[in-house]
Amino acid sequence: MSGAGPVSSDAAARRRQFETLVTDFSTDMYRFAYWLGGDEQLAQDVVQEACLRAWRSFARLNDLASGKAWLFTIVRREHARHFQRKHLPVTDIDDHAVAEQAAWADPEQVGSDHEIRQAMLQLPENYREPLLMQVLGGMSCREIAEALEIHSGAVMTRLFRARQKLKELLEQGSDAHGGSDALR
Repeated sequence: MSGAGPVSSDAAARRRQFETLVTDFSTDMYRFAYWLGGDEQLAQDVVQEACLRAWRSFARLNDLASGKAWLFTIVRREHARHFQRKHLPVTDIDDHAVAEQAAWADPEQVGSDHEIRQAMLQLPENYREPLLMQVLGGMSCREIAEALEIHSGAVMTRLFRARQKLKELLEQGSDAHGGSDALR
């Protein structure tokens, strides 16, 4: 039994490291997945699958300090895999028009939070993802660059452009809802 001790203690230490890493960032992973997909159940599924994939490849993570970017990369890729496998249903345009007319009755569909969410969802994916990683995940430019596998300069450019585009979209939205011309 003493011959199995070092192997099991290494495995136990490895498991504890993984559990700590996932526990530390599970909320951020869920928030990121939710923003990518806009659905609670989908976000839960994506995070669960991402955790499974992360566990399978945990031995390849060389630096625990890169763990957050590594986990976000796995969440992003798992989200993309979900839509590669999924065949989206086709809906009738008349059904969609009824849903839009009823949206005014839903209190969560009103206000600045909803407007910001809608504007962020309109951003091109290459701008939205780094912005979400920074805002929701609290990731640095270096961490985002690692997660997206691009240079830090490209991250800064994308973040700048994302904020510019978001501002434009929000201004367009306020103009459409009777925004004041005096503010321009």
